Amino acid sequence: MEQQKRRFIAVTGLIIGLMLIFGIGMIHFKLAPYVPLTLGLMVTMIFGRLNGYSWQIVQNQLLAGVRIGLAPIFLFLLIGMIIALWMGDGVISTLLWSGLHLAQPNWFLPAAFVISALIGTAIGSSFTTIATIGVALMGIGTTFGIPMPMLAGAIISGAIFGDKSSPLSGSTNLAASIAGSELFAHIKNMMWTTIPAFVLSLIGFTSLGLLHHTQASPASLMQLQAHLTPQWWSLLLVGLLFVTAWFKIPAIPTLLINVAASALVFLHTHTVANLSDVMMNGFKTTSSDATVQALLNRGGMLSMMSTVLIIILALALGGILTEESILADFMAPLIKRVTTQAEAVIGTLMTGILANFMIGEKCLATILPGELWKPTFKRLDLAPVALSRTLEDSGTVVNYLVPWGVAGSFCAQTLGVPVTHFAVFAIFAWASPLCSMISAVTKVGLEQSDD
Repeated sequence: MEQQKRRFIAVTGLIIGLMLIFGIGMIHFKLAPYVPLTLGLMVTMIFGRLNGYSWQIVQNQLLAGVRIGLAPIFLFLLIGMIIALWMGDGVISTLLWSGLHLAQPNWFLPAAFVISALIGTAIGSSFTTIATIGVALMGIGTTFGIPMPMLAGAIISGAIFGDKSSPLSGSTNLAASIAGSELFAHIKNMMWTTIPAFVLSLIGFTSLGLLHHTQASPASLMQLQAHLTPQWWSLLLVGLLFVTAWFKIPAIPTLLINVAASALVFLHTHTVANLSDVMMNGFKTTSSDATVQALLNRGGMLSMMSTVLIIILALALGGILTEESILADFMAPLIKRVTTQAEAVIGTLMTGILANFMIGEKCLATILPGELWKPTFKRLDLAPVALSRTLEDSGTVVNYLVPWGVAGSFCAQTLGVPVTHFAVFAIFAWASPLCSMISAVTKVGLEQSDD
């Protein structure tokens, strides 16, 4: 018992220390995540060594965490290529041209949220939604004078809704699998918290859109449209995303197929050397208009390297925390004292949020709380769908609010807005756990076990 107490005090001290390092470094000193993450990684490695792990074991724990991130790292490199090629093939220009003709500035924020939600649900990938349609929506919204953090919050909120609600989503399938619930029963039960969070988000973005007055004049919009040449056939590449989603092809093969198709289209008017340069360094428009350059000069694998570095450091830290069961030992005394269903749900939510901020990877932030709290949910006669829904309401969505998290750093890099700027406007990301807490307290939609 005394040894368990000492262990709890030690891991509590480490977690508080890491949060202070991250908070002071990024909030007070306004540092990029690299330095605080490196310092946190050093402190955690020393902690492991002092607790009896050899340096070789600590190194293996670090590398085990990085190996988990190989899939999202490869995914981000493909997304960098897709953005550049879609710029070069005229896909984004066509979407921008169409949006400038059709969109109404005062209603653009809720429209961006709903469009991102619909496309995210159809293709089952928030990252792909943000990197393709999201980039176009950002371009349209900024020409209307809408603040970029608001735009990013609307796009990200819609993409999270789609990722959370689609049967094609990897995170949705993972949460159902961890909890042992049937996929469509899980999605149906999620509506008790997802629909209220969607409504709150829609009300929020509608209010923000009506309160914000566009600064773009009709003359400036017409001038911008004149620099954009729509190429309607290029929208076939957008359709290809929906075709691959229809056949339930996973994200990486989907993007590889689209990269190949986009590259073939690009080669019709460019050389192989141009193709290589665009895929590596990003697209550079020939337009002399500064606004067009700001909108279209994007993409490339190298543009994703800052995000990849953050992910590697965060997952290395997460690997040590996971392999040494630091979060599990921290939560163990709390889990033993849980006696009500509301406490179990709220405890799972808090574990998922903590895991996101400590580990930085939403899959691990779903798996770890699921394994820790699954026996408690069973003991308190809660159905598996109650657990899977709770895992989604914290592990899946909160990662977008973490500056050093996989999702948060990806959104910041792709949309060009720091996490600390768009977090307050990513309404769906913080409304989901809030609605889940309300459901736990009121027991509305809290599914009971049949056994």
